[in-house]
Amino acid sequence: MPSPVLDIRGLSVSIGTKPILKDVNLTIANGETVGLVGESGSGKSMTALTVMRLLPHAAGTSGRLFFRGEDLLGTSEERMCQLRGDEIGMVFQEPMTALNPVKMIGEQVAEGIRWHRGASRAEAEDRARRILERVGLPESRFPLTRYPHELSGGQRQRVVIAMACALDPKLLIADEPTTALDVVLQAQILELLRELVAENDMGLLLISHDLGVVADMADRITILRHGEVQDEGETTRILREQKHPYTRKLAEASTHVPVWENAAVPNDGKQELLKLTEVSRHFPGSRRGLFARGEPVRAVDGVSFEVKAGHSVALVGQSGCGKSTLARMILALDRPTAGAITFRGMETSSLGEHELRAARCEMQVVFQDPYGSFDPRQTIEGSVTEPLHLVDKRISRRERRERATEALVEVGMQPADMHKYPHEFSGGQRQRLAIARAIITRPKLVVCDEPVSALDVSIRAQILDLFAKLNDDLGVAYLFITHDLTVARAITHDVLVMDHGRIVETGRTADVLDAPKTDTTRRLLAAAPDLQRAIERRSTALGG
Repeated sequence: MPSPVLDIRGLSVSIGTKPILKDVNLTIANGETVGLVGESGSGKSMTALTVMRLLPHAAGTSGRLFFRGEDLLGTSEERMCQLRGDEIGMVFQEPMTALNPVKMIGEQVAEGIRWHRGASRAEAEDRARRILERVGLPESRFPLTRYPHELSGGQRQRVVIAMACALDPKLLIADEPTTALDVVLQAQILELLRELVAENDMGLLLISHDLGVVADMADRITILRHGEVQDEGETTRILREQKHPYTRKLAEASTHVPVWENAAVPNDGKQELLKLTEVSRHFPGSRRGLFARGEPVRAVDGVSFEVKAGHSVALVGQSGCGKSTLARMILALDRPTAGAITFRGMETSSLGEHELRAARCEMQVVFQDPYGSFDPRQTIEGSVTEPLHLVDKRISRRERRERATEALVEVGMQPADMHKYPHEFSGGQRQRLAIARAIITRPKLVVCDEPVSALDVSIRAQILDLFAKLNDDLGVAYLFITHDLTVARAITHDVLVMDHGRIVETGRTADVLDAPKTDTTRRLLAAAPDLQRAIERRSTALGG
């Protein structure tokens, strides 16, 4: 029997005196996909970094780590440099930070080919051209001279995959490769990975917090918690039987729907809070970059809808459909080319500075990345109370602290947390703090831009519960910008489906998602990961 491409035996990792991984066992055969699942901080990424031998200097390791029979923990750094990028490839979660912003994409893909294979510049460029076409970036549409910032998120992730697979590695590690992508792009990237595994007979370690993705992709699954393996085995059996309590907990969190009193509140009779009338935003054409054409780009094109007080509305669509551009105009951070946006009866584009400050006090925002939205040098008290500068009356330091305490308690944090810094909190805690900052001015509307897409399933369930509670307790209206239809179904009354700058379908969330009328909505629904559907499909395929 041939040895597995990756064989981890009793692997333990610690940093200083803190244990990170404890006696982890995991194997991957050629042509096999293994899913590594767990909550944030469970040790998933640390496992990947250990395989790549990219641990911090203070890290200590024990156990055995075999790659095609070679013990990586005992090999030299020189040998690891030969293996990385050649026989072991890695796709990182955030493609923008994995790519060099000042190097063209063709040069970045060709670099590893030249270094590992001694190829000439022309040979490496030709190979780069072919692998980029293989991942869906043909030179006719995406020249090798493009820079990362000229590509969309999904296109950048394809470049990272091209770099990782340029030399047909025997093992590919994909660390949350689709977390920030919309469901259609996610489905395309996962299908690409599936094809590469089959064609190159390589092993794939797929790290994810999305059980729906893993159920659809992985032959076997390993579930980590606090650095220890909780459950492992054939994917369909593990997720169908859910014998381990922690596996059951993750599965329940994946399909969690918040219980909120206002879920069935009718829209009729509610006061109109936000109204958009034929809003458009056009940008001048460009001869280079993502659009590479001379005519203007219609990012938002004739959009009309309204949000009633206390209601929750989802704005869903693929990346690049105009969702974020529309949000910027609603928040008065950009002006529409045409049309009108009124908030509480006032047209925001015509407001003076004083009136605009008052309006912004009553509409706040929660961003996708809770860490990037905080000043790392400012305490939580300073960050959470920052929006209070929009309030007209002067607020004393004592009152600011009282309001910060109240906001922190409302989102399930402790008053003592205000003296800490952002890096002292987990991702879920930081998102709670971001919500505290958004509600401290007691806004009527909160715009949520992908607020749970980067969170694991357990924390996502907690944050959705929190949004529901705040809607019940404070009557806050939400505009949820999301590509996750599970979130839209769980937390919103109405849904707007956007495509190429236009609203193509609208209605009550359950009605639209249960009986879609447009191809755009049907495409989004078909591409969305679904745990139960994936288990049933795999069970049928396996004859079970």
